[in-house]
Amino acid sequence: LLLGVPLGVAAARSERLARPLFAALNVIQTVPSIALFALLIAPLAWLARELPGWGIQGIGLLPAVIALTLYALLPIVHGTASGLRQVPCAVIEAATGMGLSRAQRFWRVELPLALPVLLSGLRVTTVQVVGLAVVAALIGAGGFGALVFQGLASSALDLVLLGVLPVVALAIVVDAGLALLTSLLESPAR
Repeated sequence: LLLGVPLGVAAARSERLARPLFAALNVIQTVPSIALFALLIAPLAWLARELPGWGIQGIGLLPAVIALTLYALLPIVHGTASGLRQVPCAVIEAATGMGLSRAQRFWRVELPLALPVLLSGLRVTTVQVVGLAVVAALIGAGGFGALVFQGLASSALDLVLLGVLPVVALAIVVDAGLALLTSLLESPAR
């Protein structure tokens, strides 16, 4: 959200920025998750050698977080930009006519009207990242993915289920929570 929302706002404001930004994010999204995890190992290993006291490693949690963040950007940026673009021009003109500054217009008018679309992108992103986090176990990030891959390696269905069921439950709970939040935020507007 800290990266995606500002990028989405910038993309909504500038078509010149939006085209290359969405092209780059689409390319990242098409790279298979295992390949992206693997592509991050070499540069992070180089950084680990160059900055020995920083605790950077080529495998483990850091490349997993970076890869999951990169995968999360497209739906968040797209949801933010789409939400802001769908705010009617008449509403923006009315807010300007009422004397609202650009910042006030954004926080009081544009963002509240764009929020349902932004939250929709966040729902997609969250479920996607929960699922992809399982694959991050292949580069030493641990989590429930470690149980899944241990179970697959040893043909132990109970271990696979021990890893998969909490991930599925987490994805369902997070999606339902964000759906509830979306409906609560939309209900006052009706």
